[in-house]
Amino acid sequence: MTNPIIVGHRGARNLWAENSLTGFRNLLGLKVESVEFDVHLSAAGELLVIHDATLDRTTERSGRVADLAAGEYRSVILKGTDERIPTLEEVLEIYAPTGLELHVELKADAEGKPYEGLEARAAAEIDRFGLAGKSFLTSFNSEVLKVIGQVAPHIRRLSSLNHKSVEARGLRQSVEAMLQVSDVLAIEKALLREEWELLTALIPAEKLGVWVPNELEDLSFWLKQPLRQITTDRPDLGVKAREGLFDAAH
Repeated sequence: MTNPIIVGHRGARNLWAENSLTGFRNLLGLKVESVEFDVHLSAAGELLVIHDATLDRTTERSGRVADLAAGEYRSVILKGTDERIPTLEEVLEIYAPTGLELHVELKADAEGKPYEGLEARAAAEIDRFGLAGKSFLTSFNSEVLKVIGQVAPHIRRLSSLNHKSVEARGLRQSVEAMLQVSDVLAIEKALLREEWELLTALIPAEKLGVWVPNELEDLSFWLKQPLRQITTDRPDLGVKAREGLFDAAH
């Protein structure tokens, strides 16, 4: 198997403001194959690219993303920047001409409930840009992934798993359930290391990913494993590590 592909997490959140248009544009200057970002649905029906269900951590405002009125996102400034929250449309416009693979995570509201209709809305936007073949719709929630399969069977699905998300069902049952509704399973790095034998027995290498190693040594380790992808906040170091492995092999 060839080296895993490198996915820029929230654009590249340790290099530029996470889920920012600057970060998304700058990522194009790195030799990565993919980008990951997050989508919430406001009460006004706008698809907004932000990780948290609340504005407090990443913006100059507070409150719930879902409560933003129509167009209000334009006045919500990301911390440390002069930029506002991007829309899904704006992010897709950046990547449509590029060939990068897109990992579009569908988030839940501040109560942890999936947004009704977000699956179909996000899929329609991806289709509008002709990006279905280059995209994954992703979630921690198996029910959301089931809905994606119903409303957008032509778009691949990716499930994320970590210690917390597998607690209720147990690891094996969680993985088996996600394999039913996912084309790729991305596992948090500590869980994947601890349960490597079980997870690699259950999940084929071409369906397995890891998140989110950010140190050069850690990235070098994961690049040597039989994986499909590595999602990282430091895609620049991922590229450096991969180039180092290539040079060492030649």
